[in-house]
Formats: sequence, C-alpha cells, structure tokens
Amino acid sequence: MKRKIRGRRDIGIWTATVLLALAFCLSGCGAAPVRQQTSVDTAMGTIVTQTLYVRQERGHTGKESEAEGGTEGESAFVMELLAQLEQQELSWRIEDSELARINARADTGADVSMEEEPDVIPVSSSMQDILGQIWQISTDSGGALDVTLGRLSRLWNLDELAVSAGKGQTHIPAAEQIQSALEDTGFERVRLSEGTITLPAGMQLDLGAVGKGIACDRISAYLHSRPQVTGAVVAVGGSVVTYGEKPDGSPWKVAIMHPREEGNYLGILSLTGEHYISTSGDYERYVMAEGVRYHHIFDPVTGYPARSGLCSVTIVCDSGLQADALSTACFVLGAERGLDLAKSYGAEALFVDEVGTLYMTEGMREIFSAGQ
Repeated sequence: MKRKIRGRRDIGIWTATVLLALAFCLSGCGAAPVRQQTSVDTAMGTIVTQTLYVRQERGHTGKESEAEGGTEGESAFVMELLAQLEQQELSWRIEDSELARINARADTGADVSMEEEPDVIPVSSSMQDILGQIWQISTDSGGALDVTLGRLSRLWNLDELAVSAGKGQTHIPAAEQIQSALEDTGFERVRLSEGTITLPAGMQLDLGAVGKGIACDRISAYLHSRPQVTGAVVAVGGSVVTYGEKPDGSPWKVAIMHPREEGNYLGILSLTGEHYISTSGDYERYVMAEGVRYHHIFDPVTGYPARSGLCSVTIVCDSGLQADALSTACFVLGAERGLDLAKSYGAEALFVDEVGTLYMTEGMREIFSAGQ
C-alpha cells in the first residue's frame, strides 16, 4: 500500500512539474512577442495611417526571425497593395489602369440608344465583382450612388476651384455646362453582363466614391493571409478597417471628425474584431464661394453638390465597398431615407445635419461615445 501511495505521489509531482513548465513556456520563454508598428504615408490621393500588431517568430537560435513580412515589412506590403490597386484597376487618370481603358473605349464607342451596336468592353472578374456590388447599391438607393458622373466631377474639378478660390477668382460651372455633363451620366443606361460592360458613348466612370472602401477590403484580405498579424487598424482617408485584436484585448478606437469644428472629434467608435467604417462629409473637399459651400459629393439629379440637409455620414458594416458606397448614397438621400437604406443593408449609421443634430441607428448608439 505504501508503494502504491508513493507511486501516486510521484505521478502527482511529475504532472505538477510538467504543468508548471508548460505554463512558464506559454507565459514567457516560448511565446513569440507581438510588436506594434505605426506608419503614416500617402496613397490613392489621401493619407494612409496604419497600426499593426505583428507576432515575431523565433528561429532555432532563439533570436527573433526576420522572415518575409516582418514587423516593418507588413506596412510596406500594404502600401504596395494600394499602389497596385490604383495603378492597375481603379484610377481614371492612369492610362494603363483597367478603369481608364474602359473609359477610353466608351469615349469612342456608339450610343446604347442608337441602332449601331455599342462597343462591348471586357472586364476582369475583380472589376465585374466591384461593378456588380456598386450597381446593386445604385439600384437600391434610387440612383443616389452613381459612379457614371466622371464628366460631371471633372467639370467641377474642385482641386482647381480651390486654387482659383485662393486667388479670389472662383468660377463655378455654368448651368448649361452642368446640364451638358449630366447628359453623359446615368447608371441605368449601362449594360453590365458576365465579363463585359457596355457604356453609352461619352460616359465616363469615376470610382472615387467607393475606391477607398475597396482598398480596405483588399487590405483585410491581405491581413487574413498573414497569420503573424494579430491585429490592425488601417485608415485610407475617410475609410477605416479594423482587424483582429490588440494585445491587451481593449477595443479599437476610431475617431469621427467634427464636420464643423476643424481639428476636433465628434466622438469615438469603440469596436472589437473586424469592421469597416466610412465617413462622407461636405467638409472633406470643398470650396466656399459667396457664402456657399461647394463640396465633392454630387447629386446625380441636379449635377450640383448634394443639398440633403446633412453635413456628415458615418457607416459601419462588414464590407469596405458597401461602407464607402452607403456613406455617399445616404449623404445624398438625407437623414430619413438614408437611415432606411443603411438599415436595409444591416449597417450602423451616424448622421449629422447642418444644425448639429445627430441621427443614428440603435446599434450605433452602443458603439458611439460623443464628445471625446
């Protein structure tokens, strides 16, 4: 009996020793450290800020491995991804991008309304997916989102207007110019088929309303492919993606800019896990002329900057493209119709009107803290 008791005691001591050793390894000696990297750069015509948490693997020597995509490499890969997205797919300015090639073909093609068969333009599977999602939101919003406004946005050319405004020489486009540009717009006039798109002659696409949301989708896909990245928050202009978690488990904090108090926050979003946030506002790119604010979010019906009574719209949902597209569409629609549209997509929304009144979905109330 004594030998049996001693045997059990020996087993107990051995088990306790193993558990202690295992706990020690898990808590310190064998655990790969997670390091934070923060960077600020520019891409796609805007500021890109990144905070990444990257696990550093240890090699057989016990030193931290400098494997491909180490702590400093991950943010560089993200910037390279954004550059490729702009240059190869989304830019209407870069001649070799897919969007520019589509526009070039449409610029010389026949009108869809004419008997002559218009030019059928092939598109990649990626562009097909992007345009399909856009057209669905355009339909659901009654045309409040319309990426066929290329000629109209170039007519307004807010960057050039801003320069002229600085010289006291702001020249707003004439009504007849705006009406002429509107004749080359209308998403419902586009034929989108499997692998092809057909645009009326003269129509020009501009994906500026969704481009940064698409960028967030691509960033998320990249992060999912990098198991060493345990958490991240990346902002591409007014579009943000949160991913994974912080080492301490605390929520991601995403600030919403105040639309009328430059440099101040309207409030803070507290989020856990993966989310996509997009804010559209009349304070981002605008020109003041004779007391009127001319901004970059155009009403597809009037051809002028939207006057819906709102000055800021923030959307939180599970897709970067949808967040970006919905923030634009909701801004054009106004508070009541915009909230209905956001809810139909299962998105959370925060609207600010021109007198400072806040409108939000119930879910947004749970994650938004004002005045921080």
